[in-house]
Amino acid sequence: MAAPSAIPRRGLFIGGGWREPSLGRRLPVVNPATEATIGDIPAATAEDVELAVSAARDAFGRDGGRHWSRAPGAVRAKYLKAIAAKIKDKKSYLALLETLDSGKPLDEAAGDMEDVAACFEYYADLAEALDGKQRAPISLPMENFESYVLKEPIGVVGLITPWNYPLLMATWKVAPALAAGCTAVLKPSELASLTCLELGGICAEIGLPPGVLNIITGLGTEAGAPLASHPHVDKIAFTGSTETGKRIMITASQMVKPVSLELGGKSPLIVFDDVDIDKAVEWAMFGCFANAGQVCSATSRLLLHEKIAKRFLDRLVAWAKSIKISDPLEEGCRLGSVVSEGQYQKIMKFISTARCEGATILYGGARPQHLKRGFFIEPTIITNVSTSNQIWREEVFGPVICVKEFRTEREAVELANDTHYGLAGAVISNDLERCERISKAIQSGIVWINCSQPCFVQAPWGGNKRSGFGRELGQWGLDNYLSVKQVTKYCSDEPYGWYRPPSKL
Repeated sequence: MAAPSAIPRRGLFIGGGWREPSLGRRLPVVNPATEATIGDIPAATAEDVELAVSAARDAFGRDGGRHWSRAPGAVRAKYLKAIAAKIKDKKSYLALLETLDSGKPLDEAAGDMEDVAACFEYYADLAEALDGKQRAPISLPMENFESYVLKEPIGVVGLITPWNYPLLMATWKVAPALAAGCTAVLKPSELASLTCLELGGICAEIGLPPGVLNIITGLGTEAGAPLASHPHVDKIAFTGSTETGKRIMITASQMVKPVSLELGGKSPLIVFDDVDIDKAVEWAMFGCFANAGQVCSATSRLLLHEKIAKRFLDRLVAWAKSIKISDPLEEGCRLGSVVSEGQYQKIMKFISTARCEGATILYGGARPQHLKRGFFIEPTIITNVSTSNQIWREEVFGPVICVKEFRTEREAVELANDTHYGLAGAVISNDLERCERISKAIQSGIVWINCSQPCFVQAPWGGNKRSGFGRELGQWGLDNYLSVKQVTKYCSDEPYGWYRPPSKL
């Protein structure tokens, strides 16, 4: 597919329309596969955040919420379904923008757009079903009281999202937030904002009420931080690094503001000696090389049973050599560039440090020789790793997998849990009872059996330990944006009778 002659020049999407940032500043958009500047995006500041939050607050309470926050779920569902339909109509164009902005293969970006549409459709259905779940009765031990539960939107929410799946990660938050009746300010990463801005255009096309979704772009320090600390934002939902997540928690704690955090990961993949090696090798590759390894749940710590380790690694190297690394617009590309020069340098430093700490670069670890420009890194396999090595302990967020061997199931579990993170984990074995044991023993929010990285909108997503808390997707994703209100009614004609009435004079 040919690249467009010009990237659309968008402003900030605030109150249902476009406006230039208050200071008039814009940030360059660089195609990471060519290193060419292909456009720019607005650089919002605290003043723009103020306007966006004000628009969201007005939309939440407009006419007592009758048009959005307190409207029937079916009303909100109509808009979510219309967004999904537009995403489908624009799938090819949006995928192209995503590829130009982030460097991911076009096939991956097209798959992401399908998932975006499916997510909006799923939460449209949950919005419709929400009305029927209101006033759920509570069984009480006293007959003279009745009680029920209302689920209400939290209010104005700030949604701060990463660059690795730009529109999809935004949708994981936007779709359930709107389904719940919240209004929102979305702040995507400055490294990949184009498709999120296009979402603003789609919202304008379908007539989403003004201010229900506002989209601001810019640097985290200038736009994200003022959003996280804004006193009129009722909740922050953040996906990104653990360090940024810590700062958001500190800021939110000053106002006792709820947060949900999906942070880093260093997920294990345990492979036992009873497997079909080639099948397991492909899952190991998909678990760490898809999206150039820029996946928070990447199974980047590969634990191999000692009986098959050599054969497995021989096949892993052979398969890695066969991956097509190319301009992400080329047909059949399976490994594109990483998102930016800064990310490229960070990954290369991880590889250099691993070598200095005594690990072996079994394969990769360099720029592909046939690609002279762009932020490309070969799929990299690192062995002879110590548990004290940086490459074992820290998240790389690139196409880099480190390998250790184990002898026993117990040792494998201990190695798997040897991390501050707890987002995901995986086990591959033909012994399903063993797989079930390990799925219970791994300390993570997600466990995959005989696979790695499948993700379904119906299933909860999130981690524990330093990978954050709260769950996205499924009914759990909707619950993120709902508050629970107890309503209890005294329903007897008789006085309660706790106090004796005063004597009549």
